[in-house]
Amino acid sequence: MSKMLLLLVLLSLLNPAVEALDNGLALKPTMGWLHWERFMCNTDCDTDPDNCISERLYMQMADMMVKDGWREAGYEYVCIDDCWPSHERDAQGRLQPDPKRFPGGIKKLADYVHSKGLKLGIYADVGEKTCAGYPGSLGYYETDAQTFADWDVDLLKFDGCNLKWTLLGDGYIKMSKALNKTGRSILYSCEWPLYEWPFQTPNYTAIRETCNHWRNFNDVFDSWISIKSILDWTASHQDSIVPSAGPGGWNDPDMLVIGNFGLSHDQQESQMALWAIMAAPLLMSNDLRDICPRSKELLQNRRIIEISQDPLGKQGYRSAKGNSFEVWERPLSKNRLAVAVLNLQEIGGPRGFAISGVAGWKVCDPQCNVTLILPEYKEMGVQTKESKLILKVNPSGTALLTVTPISKDFGRIHWKDTD
Repeated sequence: MSKMLLLLVLLSLLNPAVEALDNGLALKPTMGWLHWERFMCNTDCDTDPDNCISERLYMQMADMMVKDGWREAGYEYVCIDDCWPSHERDAQGRLQPDPKRFPGGIKKLADYVHSKGLKLGIYADVGEKTCAGYPGSLGYYETDAQTFADWDVDLLKFDGCNLKWTLLGDGYIKMSKALNKTGRSILYSCEWPLYEWPFQTPNYTAIRETCNHWRNFNDVFDSWISIKSILDWTASHQDSIVPSAGPGGWNDPDMLVIGNFGLSHDQQESQMALWAIMAAPLLMSNDLRDICPRSKELLQNRRIIEISQDPLGKQGYRSAKGNSFEVWERPLSKNRLAVAVLNLQEIGGPRGFAISGVAGWKVCDPQCNVTLILPEYKEMGVQTKESKLILKVNPSGTALLTVTPISKDFGRIHWKDTD
């Protein structure tokens, strides 16, 4: 193990995360649905009414989240991304929704979403304009924060287009204070480090004190290349970003694209497993009205979600790479461990991996209980530090498992139950 990785492991296991934004939100990674990757900036409701950015789309997604068990699985936010507003503010300088696509207004939409037991998210930008060219919040931070509060919005995704990078921190901090000043609990999703990384290493202490989660890297696309690039970036910067994550604030590798067009099922399993290991927000971007049963089952897999939502709140990290395998580990509550073994080889068939080579396998001294979650659920029973357990991992797929230590006390075996 390298000195850098050893330091990272020690930080992750022993040190509390830096102080989080004190708004009582995102104590576990956020779960919900966000329109951008699947529906983008489709404003053509005349010829494509089923897929355009309109109040109808979000109402239908809210309906599906209740009807098909998403709410019960933990997905609670229905989030609007870019392209919802009019191109001009109203006479009082407030943002206003496009009147044709949102005839009832955002407050009515929020009421509808709340009536389903869900929460509504909205989008704005720290700069002069949004990324798609709609009015930004620069110069209107308090006005926009109060507008969102008046509309009973529950989450703000605050993008970082069209502002000089040296002004980003000031803008994000001002909006954070403006949101808190409203008195309404509004989860604050930032893109501050994403726009600062090209110039300098961001100040994650300040970011965590300001935001509930934050994007670090490029937008996700519906492709395996995109997923791999996000994982590569995260692993290569984990010494900077992992220590900042914890209850109240999380690194956001962007949306889950499971259930769309670009990923094989094994690749969908890999994204789901690694997002859970990374303690990432689970914000789906797909069409819940038309999703294949296998993708739905994966997204609602309660054992994976339990890893994502583990109360210890530690982000996992890549602990090993070699022979076209990557090993990612995440410490869990009750001294448990989650392990994801990713097969990067994209040719041939399933390959074997000896799980005893994982750094965290030491929790199996003297014994541990192993549960395989992906690619299928299987209780693998009691193992020891010397067990010769071989996992079979499909090309571009991931084996996900949990390891629970067992200790012997006066001849009896019992589960360790300390954090």
